[in-house]
Amino acid sequence: MNYEEAIKELEQIIERLENEQLPLKTALELFERANVLSKFAQDELTKTSGKLYKIKQELDQITEEEQ
Repeated sequence: MNYEEAIKELEQIIERLENEQLPLKTALELFERANVLSKFAQDELTKTSGKLYKIKQELDQITEEEQ
């Protein structure tokens, strides 16, 4: 699973929870799945942000060395 897939599934779950009259057990299962997907997506964003920060630092260092 990738970030985009997780977000898409999360959106579908939220839509179901908001628009359908679900049995409590089903709603709880969907909520738990949404929690897992949300954590996965947040972890992916954190990893990506870290990579982008590292790339920016490397580019800044190259720019400083060229001056």
